[in-house]
Amino acid sequence: MQGFKLILSAGAVLSAEKRASDTHVQAVQNETTRHQSELGSALMNTGHSQTYAPSSSKPVNLAPGPQGGAGKVHRVPSEHRPSQFDKKILLWTGRFKSMEEIPLLVPPQLMDAARNKARVKVCYIMIGLTIIACIAVIASAKRAVQRHESLTSWNLAKKAKWREEAALAAKMKAK
Repeated sequence: MQGFKLILSAGAVLSAEKRASDTHVQAVQNETTRHQSELGSALMNTGHSQTYAPSSSKPVNLAPGPQGGAGKVHRVPSEHRPSQFDKKILLWTGRFKSMEEIPLLVPPQLMDAARNKARVKVCYIMIGLTIIACIAVIASAKRAVQRHESLTSWNLAKKAKWREEAALAAKMKAK
């Protein structure tokens, strides 16, 4: 009986030691993960997209996005130098009040948002112009109806004129 208690107590000690070891390993893994995420966010803010893990010499991809077939990392730029057209878009969409306020480098997310807003504005303008053109065509058609004009009468008149010109050309050729 004494030996059985000793085996049970040894097993309890071993399982307690294993639990403590597992807890320590988990704490180290959590600390490493936290450190890597802090390092990754710091690198993402500086424009770098990969770092080397402390325990290996292989690069760790910190940037979101697809990787190429050869294991290349596609780096997303952290800053964008706006062109004159981009500056006009930033002004038109209301991101900045004047050209002097626009910095030399802007985040790509800001440019994407400004381009999307400009794209939507252009679509609204095109919709408005289409509606105005439709109203103009309807008004023109109503005036043509009042003058008793139609596409059929225009077509018949045009073909009669062509026949007349063809007949004159044939007479001239015959002479």
